[in-house]
Amino acid sequence: MRRFYLSGQRTFENRGCEAIIRSTVLMLNNVFGPVEVLVPSDNIKRDRHQWHESADFGVEFVQAHLPLFTRYWVHFQRLPIPFLKRIGWPFPFPDWLKEQIESVDAILAVGGDNYSLDYRLPSLLMGIDKLAMDMGKPVILWGASVGPFEKEPYFVPAVRQHLYRMPMIAVRETISESYLKENLGLNNVTLMADPAFSLIPEPVSVAAFWPEEQGHGVIGLNVSFLLERYRNDNQNLRFEIMQFIRSVVQEKNMAVLLVPHVVAMDSGSKNNDAVYMQPILDSVRDLGSKVRMIEPTLNAAQIKQVISQCRFFIGARTHSTIAALSSAVPTVSIAYSIKAKGINQDLFGHLDAVLETTKVSKTNLLGALNWLEANESVLRKQLKEKIGAVREQNVYAMQLVRRFIS
Repeated sequence: MRRFYLSGQRTFENRGCEAIIRSTVLMLNNVFGPVEVLVPSDNIKRDRHQWHESADFGVEFVQAHLPLFTRYWVHFQRLPIPFLKRIGWPFPFPDWLKEQIESVDAILAVGGDNYSLDYRLPSLLMGIDKLAMDMGKPVILWGASVGPFEKEPYFVPAVRQHLYRMPMIAVRETISESYLKENLGLNNVTLMADPAFSLIPEPVSVAAFWPEEQGHGVIGLNVSFLLERYRNDNQNLRFEIMQFIRSVVQEKNMAVLLVPHVVAMDSGSKNNDAVYMQPILDSVRDLGSKVRMIEPTLNAAQIKQVISQCRFFIGARTHSTIAALSSAVPTVSIAYSIKAKGINQDLFGHLDAVLETTKVSKTNLLGALNWLEANESVLRKQLKEKIGAVREQNVYAMQLVRRFIS
């Protein structure tokens, strides 16, 4: 029985991370047969509760290694000192982590966009993966968007050498593929789709939160603090979104379902979509049951099931849009990084369904919805035709993983 460690994972509070883990574990079972999969977690009880059947697929939640000083170190590395960019993770690892990694056949580095500068330099993750490499374990970057790293030029040689040591880098969109091949000169790159495209929905009752008056259909909407993080203007985004919702209900006779996809119960409200959207919901209470919000306790597979029942979807969180796209729901992605652009480009061959974060407003959101309405049948047809091939692409990528496990 093969044994794997999923580095880069630590919490199911982000339902996108949960979707990646669930889908990856299922693919491992399908390709390798029964497996054992060590899934790092900073709250084992919570994550196990969120995926009740995890043990049936060989999952063992284990303690995640996240030292308290990690945040200070990555901020320290922001200083314009070349040595700091190259040093990586200079701290020793605990014996229990070494024992876990020593016990596995391979490491899949997951997380989607961990190998980027979206969350500062990925020093800790690179350190853990390097630890595994130095033990002789194959480390495979799985279903990732990678880079670009040129904003930190002194870091580029270090991360290039690190990625060169991996037997396989499976990227989820062609923008990352081109970057790794053309900018970093790597030839160990293969293309797949985001693992979450293969997530199997889980039936769940929507009676407690589904809009009672649906009119011409329900629009799923995901917005978060991310929108404000990637803007530098003084626009009241919540007000713009609230005005958009009013127009949807009053002018288009449609209902709106707010869909939180990251719900950090114990990590502060800055990473909690439900907290961000609650004031929006409160401001449109006069619209009655035409605007609702899903229960924040739903897991990733249940949320996908709910999203699949929407007529349209507009989302900021990448994996909320993947849940919609993989359910053939016409979707507009609010883009704050290369992820949404790359995924849309590969699915449709264009970026017409992408709304830049800097352009989010009532007017532009309505324009996006109008575009979805005008292209609804075409989009549904395209998605239904492509999703099967996308999932087969992921199966093929997992089959390639077998080559590197003795």
